[in-house]
Amino acid sequence: MYGAERQQLLAQRARRDGRIDVTDAAAEFEVAPETIRRDLAALERQGLLRRVYGGAIAIDRLDFEPEVSLRDQTNAEKKERIAKAALDQVPARGTVLLDGGTTTARLAGLLPADRELTVVTNSLPAANQLATRNGFNVHLLGGRVRGTTLATVESWALDVLRLLTVDVGFFGTNGFSAARGCTTPDPAESAVKSAMVAASRKRVLLADHSKYGDDQFSRFAELSEIDLIITDDGLDAAAVDELEATEAEVVLA
Repeated sequence: MYGAERQQLLAQRARRDGRIDVTDAAAEFEVAPETIRRDLAALERQGLLRRVYGGAIAIDRLDFEPEVSLRDQTNAEKKERIAKAALDQVPARGTVLLDGGTTTARLAGLLPADRELTVVTNSLPAANQLATRNGFNVHLLGGRVRGTTLATVESWALDVLRLLTVDVGFFGTNGFSAARGCTTPDPAESAVKSAMVAASRKRVLLADHSKYGDDQFSRFAELSEIDLIITDDGLDAAAVDELEATEAEVVLA
């Protein structure tokens, strides 16, 4: 196959699936990963996609925010490992905050019954899992519910968060990088996330490796504000070094 033909197929794949993974594409086309990276660089110069960690995203999909059900299926096994690793950061008793997100919702379902916890969340899926369980005192933040993420946003949530101090906050993100911090497409959701960061004594980011380098529109935290990043072992050593240079601790689940 000629390089131009392969690049055309890669561009079509990016538009169809929203993302190209270098490793998967190299295996499919039976070429070296470096060849795919060169193809993606050529397509980026043509304005057809943007390269991110581990692959690329189609330009016409950059403002696309998948719904909860679709996001929950993406890297599901890695998200489960990350949520399990996050259990080590849950206190035996005290207050925790669960941000909206599919990985934080998985953590909600894994919280041990022997903990004495007050849980604050803006996530409807997380609140739904915890509300009927004994031993948990659950507070759902009010506000407008975003149908895309099933999380509450805007002034009702922000007004309450300004008055709170919680022991540990667990955060999801659409993208994160050493240069741009933690980002999300929606400014209203970003504002609530920022208020949650400010309300937490300890901040733990839960994000699978595919989100590294995928910087979104609105930043809600610098990585210097994050104490611990729990991601998966798909993140390479160079990326780990970049993250640790921000003084955040990194755990690979």
